[in-house]
Amino acid sequence: MDTDKISTTPAGETADIAHNTDSFTKVKSKKCQKRKREQDGADMDTEESVVSKRPQFPPISGDKLTGPDEMRKIPVPANRYTPLKENWTKIFTAIVENLQLQVRFNLKTRNVEIKTCKETQDVGALTKAADFIKAFVLGFQVEDALALMRLDELFLESFDITDVKPLKGDHLSRAIGRIAGKGGKTKFTIENVTKTRIVLADTKVHILGSFQNIKMARTAICNLILGSPPSKVYGNIRAVASRAAERF
Repeated sequence: MDTDKISTTPAGETADIAHNTDSFTKVKSKKCQKRKREQDGADMDTEESVVSKRPQFPPISGDKLTGPDEMRKIPVPANRYTPLKENWTKIFTAIVENLQLQVRFNLKTRNVEIKTCKETQDVGALTKAADFIKAFVLGFQVEDALALMRLDELFLESFDITDVKPLKGDHLSRAIGRIAGKGGKTKFTIENVTKTRIVLADTKVHILGSFQNIKMARTAICNLILGSPPSKVYGNIRAVASRAAERF
């Protein structure tokens, strides 16, 4: 009969199988494990952020902020010796009395030396005085250069005519003449419309004014260098200046 082929298992083996089935543990999927790690990491980050606090530093007094004495040296070209000598009283008074700085002209090195002292209170006083001397050395009047010390919105920009267009000989001379105009008329008109100050020194152009006004004056001068007639340039800068006035 077929009953002879049926194999029976001993009682001990059945007990071992039952014991092994009880020891099995349910394995979680990889997605669950990954999600749990992310939650644990987020909890740790929040705990660390709570523990770590923003550092608090006490305010520093003005005396400690200034630090040791500093000095600036501004070289003076030979063509500006006489104007510097004639206006030295105004320059000396503006720097010493208004900014509480020490200033002198070194005859050996031919530099204007500016130095801070105990009475200096403003941290940016040295930079303002250096910009003032640089503007005067470039050819601006003392009254115009003083505006750099009094106002924070004024800047100084310099560029070469040959940077706009490589000109030589008579072409370069004609470009300089177009910028200046007859008796300086064109230059004065650009200054009055854009509310800037312009200095022509050989092929160098120096512009003093606010950022927006410098941009208008620079555009007008570049158009003159490129060959535009002065009448067209006048109309363009007047239109731009009127739009800027309406905007403000």
